[in-house]
Amino acid sequence: MQKTGAQILVDSLLAEGVDTIFGYPGGVVLPIYDVLYDSEIRHILTRHEQGAAHAADGYARASGKPGVCLATSGPGATNLVTGIANAYMDSIPMVAITGQVATPLLGRDSFQEADITGITLPITKHNFLVKDPKDIARTVREAFYIATSGRPGPVLIDMPKDVSSDMAEHADPGPVQLPGYSVNQEPDPEQLARAVRAIEESERPVIYAGGGVVSGGAHGELLELAEMLLMPVATTLMGLGGFPGNHPLSVGMLGMHGSKYANYAINECDLLIGVGVRFDDRVTSKLEEFAPGAIIMHIDIDPAEIGKNVGVDIPLVGDVRLTLRKMIERLKPRVASQWRDKIAVWKKEHPFEFVENGRIKPQEVIREICNVTKGNARITTEVGQHQMWAAQYYTFTRPRTFISSGGLGTMGFGFPAAIGVQVACSDETVIDIAGDGSIQMNIQELATAVHYNLPVKIAIMNNGFLGMVRQWQELFYNRRYSYTELDNPDFVKLAEAYGAVGIRVTKKSEVRPALEEAMAVAKPVVLDFPIEREENVYPMVPPGEPIHKMLG
Repeated sequence: MQKTGAQILVDSLLAEGVDTIFGYPGGVVLPIYDVLYDSEIRHILTRHEQGAAHAADGYARASGKPGVCLATSGPGATNLVTGIANAYMDSIPMVAITGQVATPLLGRDSFQEADITGITLPITKHNFLVKDPKDIARTVREAFYIATSGRPGPVLIDMPKDVSSDMAEHADPGPVQLPGYSVNQEPDPEQLARAVRAIEESERPVIYAGGGVVSGGAHGELLELAEMLLMPVATTLMGLGGFPGNHPLSVGMLGMHGSKYANYAINECDLLIGVGVRFDDRVTSKLEEFAPGAIIMHIDIDPAEIGKNVGVDIPLVGDVRLTLRKMIERLKPRVASQWRDKIAVWKKEHPFEFVENGRIKPQEVIREICNVTKGNARITTEVGQHQMWAAQYYTFTRPRTFISSGGLGTMGFGFPAAIGVQVACSDETVIDIAGDGSIQMNIQELATAVHYNLPVKIAIMNNGFLGMVRQWQELFYNRRYSYTELDNPDFVKLAEAYGAVGIRVTKKSEVRPALEEAMAVAKPVVLDFPIEREENVYPMVPPGEPIHKMLG
């Protein structure tokens, strides 16, 4: 049956199970939008293309399904770039669809032309420029397969306007066949045997779990392995929720702003088992002194990550869930562990703590958010001090409940991501823990939340600074606060101008009642918490120091 390219595109998206697109229209994507007008797919009109990309990202992180965003050519496409890069760094499945000028105009510096496939080549798993409508169905099928197989990531499809408008025969493209692209699921038997022996012989093992545990659905196997062998589990920022934060074997987050006991455990372990991690610099800090006495084991679906940053003694390339399951089948339970007892002492001696002085402290606001929600909310964050406080003081017990920009560290991510999370999880409480700097990066998305009646709550830790940058200026630049102090708007009035609810909290005694009031309102709510201005995030590993040498 003959259909336009736009009709084939939308039908192909439906065939992949797409129920939501986040986007912003423009001239060259009008054929697509005309088809969407009558489509079963729900379209969420964001107020900026970057908001659409982050919303698609948040949708994917919360649901486990690929998020889809759509933008026009030129500036519309380039406004997606930060969101695509963010998804790439954190291995999030996304399909970004961009309009393009008509094929006869390609390469002529035409109005609103941008070489978006060239621009996004380093930040996508793959991208496509479709030049014939008969190729659309196959391209969509391959895009979703690539985005979700192996290590997930974003894929871009660029559609010239004439390709969207021209007619072609629409047929099911059939199974994906990509010569040269294969994903290794099974770990090497010899390396698996070495891994089992190393675990059996270890006395001070630590599991270091990352975002791959969450995206790979391996949280059940991780819990079973840890309990079976009484092994402490440290998580990365991206791994929060992949292991229950309230479990006795949890040592919380490790790294620059991780717990002291997690970092001490890494420093003294004799076996470090990295599961779905990147060994990034915020975790390892001074590489030469990272886990200095440990055998390093690394389980990851992506062979390019093995040995990239840290030398690995036992590489296990394969699906993390399958690999952990095979380990469990070959290992015997442990009944006692002096190592666990030592870590329990560290946990008692070095808890997360802060000095109370009668003013509103961000740590207690976040702890109260955890109490009010009973730890059962979906939390997104922007990037900065508040992000680290959220990681430290909110207890995450389930995967896909902590949604934050890890690798790219994108200010402005949290709120549009929360919109995507709320769309994916309509019956759940979604809270964006924000800073007063970050929230203004994409504050326009309040209009989106209000228009679609998405009851996202935004808790702004308002200290009048770009807080994390100011902290570094305090500690390493003699308190020379160069361009980090903010003149903020009245966030309550701003919320009300958009049609949301605004609540300002000025006393410690008002924190819990304000949160309870916000949770009871079925509308977007902005909570403005004026916090201690020069509060710092501790512990903190100074740059160039090993992770066991922390400030605070």
